[in-house]
This record gives sequence, C-alpha cells and structure tokens, in this order.
Amino acid sequence: MQATGNYSIWTSLQGINPAMPAYNEQSAMDGLRRLESQATGAIYDQYFSEVYRYIRYRVGDDTIAEDIASDVFVRLMEATQKNQGPTSSLKGWLIATASNAVNDHLRRQYRRPTEALSETMPDYNSSVQLEVDQREQNKLVQSAYTQLTTEQQHVLALRFGQGYSLEETATFMKKNVNAIKALQFRALAALQRQIGEVSYE
Repeated sequence: MQATGNYSIWTSLQGINPAMPAYNEQSAMDGLRRLESQATGAIYDQYFSEVYRYIRYRVGDDTIAEDIASDVFVRLMEATQKNQGPTSSLKGWLIATASNAVNDHLRRQYRRPTEALSETMPDYNSSVQLEVDQREQNKLVQSAYTQLTTEQQHVLALRFGQGYSLEETATFMKKNVNAIKALQFRALAALQRQIGEVSYE
C-alpha cells in the first residue's frame, strides 16, 4: 500500500485556501465531481477523523489506521474520476469503503501475520506489571474481535468505535434497528464467550 504517498497526493489536492464556508455536503459533492481543491479539502476535513476512528477501532493500530484512512480518500478521488463515486450519502460511501479496505487489510494480515515490536523499552518500575497486564488484555480482546464475522466487527466498530446510534448504524448497514440490536447482541455474546465478561459502555 502506498498510503503515505497517497496521503501526500490527497493533501496536495486540498489547496491552501482556509476560507471555506460552512460545510454543505451537496456543494462538496458537486465540487468533488469537478475536482475542485476547496471541495476536496472540505470533504477531507469533514470526514477524515470519523473514517480514521472507525478504522482504528477495527485494526487496533494508529499508523495502519492512518494509512488505510488516507487510502479511502484516494479511492474516493479515483472513483469520482471514473464517475463511480457516491451519488447520495458521502459519509455512507466513505464508511463502506473503509470497511472494505479494512477487510482487505485483515485478509492480507491473515496470510502474512506479523508481531509488531515495541519502539521503546519499558521502564522497570512498579507500573510494568500493570502495563503488561493491560497489553495482554488488549491483545486478548483484539484477538477475540478478529474471530468475529466481518458483519459483527462492522456493527461493533460503528456502535462503539464511532458511537453511532442504532438508527445510524441501521442506515449504514442497510438493516432495520431490530436486526442491528440482534447482530450487536450476538457479537458481544461471541466476544464474552472468548474472553469472559467485557464491559462496553
């Protein structure tokens, strides 16, 4: 993935005009179709953090999340240039594309698993055991999360990673609210079976 380069491409398309009026999705989409730098910048500013948070929740790594999020916006530009971009909900298109990008990443990672090394050595003080315990718990939760179905991961990322309501999640996933409740319940039950009681607020 050439996400760092893609990020540079995207940011260079934003232009340097900071005087953007209040965000209007229809105007931004019209401007995007004309590849106007002001519109592309507004879309990026409006949605990047939301797309990033969704991806970060699913992959559990800041750097990878930034790379994938940047790639999502490059895909937006490429799709728009081919007249295959969003036609109604820009946010919905971005989240769906982010979901597909995460699935692609997880498939590649599954074929080629790696264990990331810490960039810093831990301080050997009284908090080391607590930090080790926390890391082990995080690994356990992340490992259990990856065992869920793609749809279960998606619903948890939307509900708890993004903080979307049941109604918003239902819209994104093209399901009714009761189906989302059932899917969320099954996903949390599956996590609990693997790691015991987990509290999600």
